[in-house]
Amino acid sequence: MTVGTIRAGNSGRRGQIFLQMSFSVKTLLLNLVLANVALAAAAQVVSVTYAPPAHSTVLGSTFVNWDSLTAHTTAVGQQRAVFDNPTPTLEKLESHITTLMPGMMSHPVHHHPWEEILLVTEGDLDVSINGQKQHAGPGYLIFLASNDAHNLQNTGKTPATYYIIDFYTDRVHTVIDKPAAEQAVKGMLPSTIINCDSLPATATPTGSRISVLSSPTLTFLRLESHITTLNVGQSTQADMIDSGDEVAVLKSGQVEVTVNGVASRMNEGSIWYWAPNDKRTIRNIGAKPAVYQVVKVTSDKTPK
Repeated sequence: MTVGTIRAGNSGRRGQIFLQMSFSVKTLLLNLVLANVALAAAAQVVSVTYAPPAHSTVLGSTFVNWDSLTAHTTAVGQQRAVFDNPTPTLEKLESHITTLMPGMMSHPVHHHPWEEILLVTEGDLDVSINGQKQHAGPGYLIFLASNDAHNLQNTGKTPATYYIIDFYTDRVHTVIDKPAAEQAVKGMLPSTIINCDSLPATATPTGSRISVLSSPTLTFLRLESHITTLNVGQSTQADMIDSGDEVAVLKSGQVEVTVNGVASRMNEGSIWYWAPNDKRTIRNIGAKPAVYQVVKVTSDKTPK
């Protein structure tokens, strides 16, 4: 606020100081209004609490064909439930597929201690993370770090669909109740949006492979993702083994996935979970290249 001395007999000076004070008061009131708006916006950020798995059965390697998923209508579009179970090494694996209609938001801005991975398959989205908006479209991976406030909005003219994958480790219960962006722990992956289709592919004898990310996070010893393309008639190595918890989404094509000797046919859009150390083989049985994206976590309980 402007401060001045009013001298007797100087009416022009008095008027000037009065105007200065008047404008300063208006500026102060405007700043107070803007501050209240900011506080109100901050107060709208919802804290989401942990919920135990909806199903108590420990999830073994499981394959869910897109055609078998039931779409449930929501206020903003559709949702398809996939997994909500403990796994041999994780307290909980929860996955579902959301479709947002044009203009709709996923939910109010919220935050939670567990970390999320989203794979976008169609549509145009604005992703808000700690108040900053970025675009994401088909082929994008979105990683939401612990306690960063976020939501999504369909900004396109067609439905937007994305897969949500949540791995709950023991660290979910001990992570600091503070946005990962504010913690800024060195070496830990921050909230990240990646256009996977823009990344370079490395040729393999059976097709190609794209390395998307590999990093520690606040709740995972390591989070990894890659995209594999199998050419027509090609197969991975037989009976591959990995000790991590893995979820894969078939982006295009048709494959036969064999786990511990049991084969399942998967169509485009299908999703599956591989339990640690189960033997798996993937073979392209379609008429075009098959492309699938794997998301893997290593936790404190991952077999050595």
